[in-house]
Amino acid sequence: MADKPVDQLTKDEAATLAAQLRPQLTAWGQAYYTSDAPDVEDHVYDAAYAQLVAIEATYPDLVTADSPTQNVGGSVLTGFTKVTHDIPMLSMGDVFSEDELAGFDQRIQADADDRIAYNCELKIDGLAISLRYEDGLLVQGSTRGNG
Repeated sequence: MADKPVDQLTKDEAATLAAQLRPQLTAWGQAYYTSDAPDVEDHVYDAAYAQLVAIEATYPDLVTADSPTQNVGGSVLTGFTKVTHDIPMLSMGDVFSEDELAGFDQRIQADADDRIAYNCELKIDGLAISLRYEDGLLVQGSTRGNG
């Protein structure tokens, strides 16, 4: 990752860094999503991904179709069929600073009729699943998939 903030990179520096980040993030994503064998800690991936997002936001012409920011998740393994969820299983957004957390709280409080209280826990990555039972028998198990 760059030694200076994205907004201080020249376009050439940003292009070089983005070209380094894309294959690294793709490899990390493949290990995490498809192989279920992550080879880097979540915060390292998240920081690199956020840096690529910032580069592409600053220099939109550097966005490529193969960028991890343009794709979601990994490939579907054979043997699984696609499921349409009655109620969408949505992803949670990441927050990396106190300012971002305060912004999240302001958006939530503005939309609520009453004051919102929070229960916070450490993030534990895992798999979100939806289980459907009929007459007490499991008839379907599904994930959020790739969005």
